Amino acid sequence: MQIAANKAVSIDYTLTNDAGEVIDSSAGGAPLVYLHGCRNIIVGLEKALEGKQAGDELTVTIEPEEAYGEYSVELVATLNRSMFEGVDQLEVGMQFHASGPDGGMQIVTIRDIEGDDVTVDGNHPLAGQRLTFQVKVVKVRDAEAEEIAHGHIHGEGGHHH
Repeated sequence: MQIAANKAVSIDYTLTNDAGEVIDSSAGGAPLVYLHGCRNIIVGLEKALEGKQAGDELTVTIEPEEAYGEYSVELVATLNRSMFEGVDQLEVGMQFHASGPDGGMQIVTIRDIEGDDVTVDGNHPLAGQRLTFQVKVVKVRDAEAEEIAHGHIHGEGGHHH
């Protein structure tokens, strides 16, 4: 069975950056299970997997625009410490939910703290990076109607309600 829209796909993968450093991997764990065509994974990887089937292996390099986007300086802001009401200890690397430029919620990460100035970054940690995936397709099956309706996979390796 080939990978196409509304197929439940299981993949083993290793993700590296341009320096060859491993960023993430399913090695030693369960395969990643996703619903193809529902933007459960980055668009560049989804495009590369289209038409593949169980047993296929590929290495694909994804440019930032088809991964987590280009790095945007507009998503970096310096806020006053008072904006973090109820948080006693702020540390670089902490993440918070905040209102994004489009009015929706986004995650921001504290990048720097100088006195009462707290610099936050709303970019995805992998924004602006070229990513290389080594992938092996483990399984492809028809997604269940409920999975399609919910836009994600249920059960083993997928989302549990």
